[in-house]
Amino acid sequence: MLLEDVEALKKKIKALIAFRVIFATLLLGSFYLSSGYSKLPSAFALSYLIISLYVVTIVYSLLLVRVKRLVLFAYTQLVLDVIFEIILIYITGGIESWFSFTLILTVISSSIVLNKRAGYFIATLSSILYGVLVNLQFYNVLPLTIGEIIEEKNYLSNIFVHTIAFYLTAYLSGYLSSRLEKTVKKLEEKVMDLRDLEYFNREVIEGLPSGLFTTDLSGKVLTFNRAAERITGVKKESLIGRRIDSVLPYFKIPFSEGRTEGTIMVDGVQKIVGLGVSPFRGIDESTKGFIGIFQDLTQLKRLEAEMKQKEKWAAIGELSSNIAHEIRNPLASLKGSIEMLKEDSIPKNHKERLMEIALNEMERLNRIITDFLTYSRPTPPECKKFDLHGLLDDAIELLKNVEQNNRNNISIQKNYNDIIEINADPQKMRQVFWNLGINAIEAMIEGGELIITTKNTGGFIEISFKDSGTGIAAKDIEKIFYPFFTTKEQGTGLGLAIAYRIVEEHNGIIRVDSRTGNGTIFNIMLPVTDEKA
Repeated sequence: MLLEDVEALKKKIKALIAFRVIFATLLLGSFYLSSGYSKLPSAFALSYLIISLYVVTIVYSLLLVRVKRLVLFAYTQLVLDVIFEIILIYITGGIESWFSFTLILTVISSSIVLNKRAGYFIATLSSILYGVLVNLQFYNVLPLTIGEIIEEKNYLSNIFVHTIAFYLTAYLSGYLSSRLEKTVKKLEEKVMDLRDLEYFNREVIEGLPSGLFTTDLSGKVLTFNRAAERITGVKKESLIGRRIDSVLPYFKIPFSEGRTEGTIMVDGVQKIVGLGVSPFRGIDESTKGFIGIFQDLTQLKRLEAEMKQKEKWAAIGELSSNIAHEIRNPLASLKGSIEMLKEDSIPKNHKERLMEIALNEMERLNRIITDFLTYSRPTPPECKKFDLHGLLDDAIELLKNVEQNNRNNISIQKNYNDIIEINADPQKMRQVFWNLGINAIEAMIEGGELIITTKNTGGFIEISFKDSGTGIAAKDIEKIFYPFFTTKEQGTGLGLAIAYRIVEEHNGIIRVDSRTGNGTIFNIMLPVTDEKA
């Protein structure tokens, strides 16, 4: 037997011993003190029986701590109990005795202490011994006198009823005992599972690197893990039952779901804390409280600031290098032209050509500086409501003029969706459409088709420019919005950068989808709003 089973059986045997003492004291003791005791023909025998029962019980108690075969020990007690009860029935009148019910108690005890099989065994033993006693009384083998003559059939029916009662009791008590035992085992397993689950949850919660707390609906703290103590410098014991805003003051009640950031003071040091909150729901899906998970972002924010600073200086350095490169080329051409004109020894037609080159390069320098100023010193958008399609039509007319002056082999198609009004800066958006259109036309060297599409998706106004040009190489996709990045000989690399900046100023998004040889799609998504940017 397992150690747990041994301990359980010991407890049951102890309970049996205690029950025997209580029964002997209350039932037999009360009978001993009653007036009918002195009239019994075997009064002294009953006294000896009671004394013997107490003595045997004391012996049982002493042997319990020493006996190893507990099952046999339990069977021995139960068999002796049946024998004591048969003697009690014999002393108190046999078939007329009131104490035949004690055999039923022993049958019940055997099923509870041991098992169903023990119940049937004690029921069989009780039936046999009780039947023998009654038969011996009937045939006058035992010197028992009865108050009135009982017929033979009454003796038989008495034995039959008692036998049925013993076996029925054995069945019922055994069934209930087995069910109870199974239920107890299941409950014990559930308790162990719950303990393991509780331990697991506790260890997981306490082991989290992020601070975690739970509150009730009023904001009073229910749990507060070790990481939360470390971040806030507040012990769990001093916070349980208090409102969470006493330690996280920026976390206001009533709560709202989502992510927030705030600062707290811990030992005179300011910490930046990021906090996420979600409702804590019960089995019935009703909100029982709130769960908060927070982290100390102080070091992360410091690193982010350092990285941004480094990126800023790197971007400035790269931008300066690109500006120098873009300005140096036209300056070199301009310088060479002026030096040759200074010699005044070249033919007149060559002078005119040099003057034209100088003027073109000066114009190029002016364009670079103008575009750079537009990019680097953006003015706030002056938003107003206007017809999107009307503005696009104006841009398309300008693009058609550019195309006709160059190749006249590109068609521009419109795919508008109903009437769309947007709230934006029309001048800035015209520049975006012009830059994207020019970019598309220059990408279609051998001609093609530019399709401009608009669509209202509910939350956004979507404008797309789709061309059938050469496309953009995968390695260049991430760089096309960088200032001064260009793959064109005469490009400044600021057109798409300016378009990106303007769309960003309008809280919009610009995306590109392109593959080499399959054309390019630029998608602009502007939020639907009546407010000015």
